[in-house]
This record gives sequence, structure tokens and C-alpha cells, in this order.
Amino acid sequence: MGKKRIAILTPYPFNEAPSQRFRFEQYLSFLNENDFEYTIFPFLDLITWEHFYSKGKVIKKLLGFAKGFFKRLILLFTLHKYDHVFIHREAAPIGPPIFEFIISKILGKKYIYDFDDAIWMANFSQNNARFHRLKAYWKVKYCIKWAGKVSAGNEYLASYARKFNADVHIIPTTIDTENHHNSIIDYQKEPITIGWTGTHSTLRYLLPLLPVFKSISEKYNVQLVVISNENPHFDLTNFKFIQWKKESEIEDLKKISIGLMPLEMDQWSEGKCGFKGLQYMALGIPTVVSPVGVNTKIVEHGTNGFLAKDLAEWQAYLEQLILNSELRERIGRNGREKVISDFSVLAIKHNFIKLFTP
Repeated sequence: MGKKRIAILTPYPFNEAPSQRFRFEQYLSFLNENDFEYTIFPFLDLITWEHFYSKGKVIKKLLGFAKGFFKRLILLFTLHKYDHVFIHREAAPIGPPIFEFIISKILGKKYIYDFDDAIWMANFSQNNARFHRLKAYWKVKYCIKWAGKVSAGNEYLASYARKFNADVHIIPTTIDTENHHNSIIDYQKEPITIGWTGTHSTLRYLLPLLPVFKSISEKYNVQLVVISNENPHFDLTNFKFIQWKKESEIEDLKKISIGLMPLEMDQWSEGKCGFKGLQYMALGIPTVVSPVGVNTKIVEHGTNGFLAKDLAEWQAYLEQLILNSELRERIGRNGREKVISDFSVLAIKHNFIKLFTP
């Protein structure tokens, strides 16, 4: 008997988007080991992806989307060759769930639907604000309803999915602690670096903490580092920006002594999968996070991280970590152990493989 074939439909090119890299791309080698073979079908090509979050370039974006729709139409005529169809987030980044409807209702394939954010809520880049209604956020419930199985990143997302589908599996966003996040930081490094990483669209979460950084930098020899695709130009004395690069991602993260994951207390944040915190913790970086959503499942307060609910707590916990190198190391090492046991590729790989079994 030959290998089972899987068609993987993604919005973005392979090995480019964090949601794809850490949701399923890390498991592809395990699919091969378990008698599956796969083909990835991205909607956006690399050229369109490079312009996707930039200002302007409307013609190039439109041409890229037209090409994506054409490729999807052609794909429909070949899906009969595949035993499974796996859709991450959506078959097309804009428009109604036409392809999901055709795949399920006309072709009769009960696809596996995977999502890792509260994507039924409006959330968009300001550079694409004019077009955000084209995303048709309402379609998510139908993508879930028509799926054979649903893979959700946390309990909040799963509870939403269960309103429309009975076969829902929680597959957390995971870290490859063997081949990628496979080392720990230097706990004796000076000066102490308070760090944050993320895209420009989430930099807003750092803004409320700027008074805390200002106060701390006046008292201690510390530096604030932001690793992102866009420089926020914070007006702080000890501020440093590092341009995010996939090639140097791990080494840049290891420059951080204390990791930050502030969030707003809202429904969108409830749907987040804690990935930023997991990245820090996997490298042994002591981490302070907002107590929202899955963060409260990942972080055991005072044991493998800190949960800060207001500015006073953010300042207090940061100062504790700044002043105590033994505390930083204990919290950091416990954080890495938590990731390895509950949120690593090795811990979750069998659950992922089961998505493709009856």
C-alpha cells in the first residue's frame, strides 16, 4: 500500500509566516515518517507576500491575488488524487469561503481545518485597512462547519469551533526544542536586556509599558530591545532596535535577558496561542506576560514566569528579575522545561499525526 497523500492549502508561502511555521510546518518530516506524503499549495507567491503588508503597491497585490485565485481553481481539478486536504486558516485570504464550499459540498472531501487566532474578529494591518472587509471574517464559522475535523490552537478557539463542529482537537502552537530553540541564554550577560519580539502590527501592546521602561532605565543599567520588522523609534535612552531576520532569529532572541509579552484584556487576545512567551521560555529566558487567555495555562506564576496584570506589577516583577540573577536562571530553566513537556514538537507530534487518521 502506497503512502497517503495530503494536499496542504495555505494562505502564505512555505517557511515564511510564523503561523504556518509553528502550526504545522515543523511536523512535515513526521508525516513522511508515518507513511504520508504532502504537497503544499500556497495562495500567495513569494513576490506578493513580500508586498502584502507594505503600503501601496495595489496593482502588484491585485495581480498576486488574481494569480492565487487562478491557482486555486486549477487545484480543484486535482484534489481527487489526495486522501486528505488540510486547510490552514483559509483557502483564500480574501472573499467568501468558495473553495471550502466546493471542496466539502461538491467534491465531498471533509477537509481538516486549522486555525490559531480569533480570526472571526476583525484584525488587520493599517497598510491594508481599505481592503480589510474583503477578508469576510464571517466565513470562519462556515470553514469550521464544513470541515471533517478542526484543529484549534487553544481552548478558547476550540470552544468557538465546537459551536459549529463536534470533532474539534486542540493542537497548541509548538516550539521545536531539538532543532531550532535548542539552547539557553547566558544568565550572566551584562547589561540586562529587557526584550520583545513581534510584528509591527502588535507593537501597540508595548506602548502602555513605556513609562515602566523609562522608570526602570533611570534606576538600573538596563537596555530595551525590540526585534521586529519595523522600528518603533521609541524615545528612550537605552533603546535598541534589531531588524527581524529568519536567519538570525534565535541568536537575536538570545540577546534578551527578560522577555515581555504584554496583551490587552480583550477577546482577540483570548484567542492568542502564547507563541511569543513560548519562544522566550524555550530559550530559558525568564518571561513576564499579561494574564490573558492561554498565557495563564503556560505560565505558573513565580515558578516558570510572572503574570503581570497592571503597570505596578510589570515594574515590580521586572525589578525582581533585574536584581536577582539566580531568580532569572531558576525561572528561565523552569520555563524551558514547561515548553519541552507541554508545548514542544516532540510532545505534540503524535496528536498532530492523529488528525490524518480515522
